[in-house]
Amino acid sequence: MHLIHAGVNLIYIRDFLGHVDIKTTEIYAKADTETKRKAIENAYPDLISHQMPDWSKDNELLSWLSDLK
Repeated sequence: MHLIHAGVNLIYIRDFLGHVDIKTTEIYAKADTETKRKAIENAYPDLISHQMPDWSKDNELLSWLSDLK
């Protein structure tokens, strides 16, 4: 994961680890939420709005989120 976070291509990681099949490397390189978000933003920059909505005034949503355990 550290190499993926550093932006190293999975092919190079496969070679470094000595895996024959890239699918083996993929098993060990499960991406976290932040990595997935960045990948989607990089793949579809025109579809991503960098202006985040303000949910602080939606009391029903905030109440629902507070009740999650």
